Amino acid sequence: MILDEILAAKRTEVAARMVERPVDSLRPPAATAPRSFASALRQPGAVRVIAEIKRKSPSGGALRPGAAAADLARVYAENGAAALSVLTDFTYFGGSDDDLVTARNACDIPVLRKDFVVDPYQVYEAHALGADAVLLIVRALAHSELTALLALSHELGIDALVETHSAEEIQRALDAGARIIGVNNRDLDTLVTDPALAVRLRPLVPPDCIYVAESGVSTPDQIATLHQAGADAVLIGEALVRAPDPGAKLRELATVGSGAGVVPVRVAS
Repeated sequence: MILDEILAAKRTEVAARMVERPVDSLRPPAATAPRSFASALRQPGAVRVIAEIKRKSPSGGALRPGAAAADLARVYAENGAAALSVLTDFTYFGGSDDDLVTARNACDIPVLRKDFVVDPYQVYEAHALGADAVLLIVRALAHSELTALLALSHELGIDALVETHSAEEIQRALDAGARIIGVNNRDLDTLVTDPALAVRLRPLVPPDCIYVAESGVSTPDQIATLHQAGADAVLIGEALVRAPDPGAKLRELATVGSGAGVVPVRVAS
């Protein structure tokens, strides 16, 4: 299973990083002002777009080799993105910590560090890099680990997007205290994508939590469906980085997310 392979590699990588740069030495830049990832995703009547920066993926192969993170960040910020997601894993996604730093410096919207978190060290590391949020994957963590990592992110003043893929995982996220819950339409074990999964699972997440649909969203119709289902945000990666003009593609999707052109759902009286 690809997720098990990635997690094993990540544990080895993190162990080496902890030796190279001990946790006590991790300090955020003094001039870094926090940006609220959660607040950026909350706009009544809209589906906000989290635009992703990545060069490759296990499911899609090469996506945008050589892409400059800062350039994409500026394009996304200028064309309707509410926040950024930056892949920092190198082995499987071609990313780096420097991508996160340069992307954040290039714009004024919040930035999610998207990686495979297996140790508290990575949350301290994300904070030191200036990330405004981290990704926590329920399937990758024991319940005690998820709860502890959520508490640590809150202690450090950064948000956590807690990723799920099933009803059971959503309940685990809620039990751990998650306030931003994502449903990944792509199964991380098989890499099979079900674009309707996030719509089906939406009723399981209470309205006081922020609900994010992830993966497999590429068309205005899909955004409109998520809008009607009550999603707060959508994370879009491959559809943007594969597009000849990522800015134009983002504008197209963000416009629908804002509510423009969405036909209201009729409620039977």
